[in-house]
Amino acid sequence: METQKVHFPILIEQDEDAVYIVSCPVFKGCHSYGKTVDEAMKNIHEVIEMCLLEEKPDTLNHFIGFREIEMQIAV
Repeated sequence: METQKVHFPILIEQDEDAVYIVSCPVFKGCHSYGKTVDEAMKNIHEVIEMCLLEEKPDTLNHFIGFREIEMQIAV
């Protein structure tokens, strides 16, 4: 079986309990977490492997990039 390297974008956030939440926007519902960034990245790697069992590479969402929006909010 032939293999190839594929790079997947990962979003990393930290919640109010200091837990790292990681998501891969290429797959619907592909999220995990960890107490450290390294643990979260290890966990999302496993989730991506499971997602790849369900979805074919040609049916994946196409990642475009990140943007920021500036807003004024009441504090």
